[in-house]
Amino acid sequence: METTPAPVPRPSRRTALGAAAASIGALALAACGGSSDAASGASDGGSGDYGSLDLNLSWIKNAEFAGEYLAVDRGYFEKAGFSSVNLIAGGPSGTSTETMVLSGSALIGTSSPLGVAPLIKDDEAPLKIIGTTYQKNPFTIISLGDATPITTPADLAGKRIGVQAGVNETLFEGFLAANGIEASALEIVPVQYDPQPLVNGEVDGFFGYLTNEAITLELDGKDVVNLPLADNGLPFMAESLVVTQESIETKREELKAVLVALIRGWSDAVEDPEEGARLAVEDFGKDLGLDMEKETRQAKAQVDLVSTDETDANGLLTMSQDLMQKNVDALVTAGFDLTLEDYFDTSLLEEVYEENPDLR
Repeated sequence: METTPAPVPRPSRRTALGAAAASIGALALAACGGSSDAASGASDGGSGDYGSLDLNLSWIKNAEFAGEYLAVDRGYFEKAGFSSVNLIAGGPSGTSTETMVLSGSALIGTSSPLGVAPLIKDDEAPLKIIGTTYQKNPFTIISLGDATPITTPADLAGKRIGVQAGVNETLFEGFLAANGIEASALEIVPVQYDPQPLVNGEVDGFFGYLTNEAITLELDGKDVVNLPLADNGLPFMAESLVVTQESIETKREELKAVLVALIRGWSDAVEDPEEGARLAVEDFGKDLGLDMEKETRQAKAQVDLVSTDETDANGLLTMSQDLMQKNVDALVTAGFDLTLEDYFDTSLLEEVYEENPDLR
């Protein structure tokens, strides 16, 4: 099993809602996210002089951000008008994207609809999602085929499921609600992010990531069975691009330049996942002791989450009306009764693709 870095856990580390909520009062009206006070540049989205870009990642610098690495490595951000790029790692010791963007410490960052929903609903935080890398989330309930396989939501009845506190717990509760399952029908066991309790038989299922813990367990020779949330009633997008409403209004061209660079980077990551994994292991995450085989598997596995029939038609990072509505419906199930317009703004990507037809 992968032991270095520490087991790479998932969803709840994405948002650190407690920290974000604690600081939201001071941050809600803070200056918009942004890394440069440079002029907004020309309307073509690529000829501005924007200075340095601060981009907050939702997790450690593993293969999950292959598109960002390729965009930096191949000079796409520089061509878009940025003098340098600071990819800010998230993770156990990192700060949530919501907090970073609201405070102005980052112009843009990656999170998820469920990450921004509590802050938008409860604190009226001026956040918007302007695009998404993962069209389909990788959240899953992992079980072992040679122990107690869980292949359908109905199989959860009577089982012990390891779930991390925070956003993961909220996601799991939404998953149960979406499938008409009462929480009393099973036992929710508090766990951390290492799937060892599943291996030890302390739980029958473990809340994790298809592209992370599931792969780590497979590489350790375990008979892994997945129950993907996205295929069973909870179709959240993930690695969504979060900004402030103010930056949409005042740094529009700068944001569009970021999107152009990211689209080019993720296009390369889809075509060459091995290179994205290599950059994670040997360059951007070289201090983490990442395993090349695991990172390559992750980079390849996430291609199907990033590139879909809808992105083939509309372009990478885009969010279709149907996808956004499914996310809103899932958020309502999770207790966040807001409208599509409260969460999403697709206008920047629409302009980007209209002004840069070569990106398709």
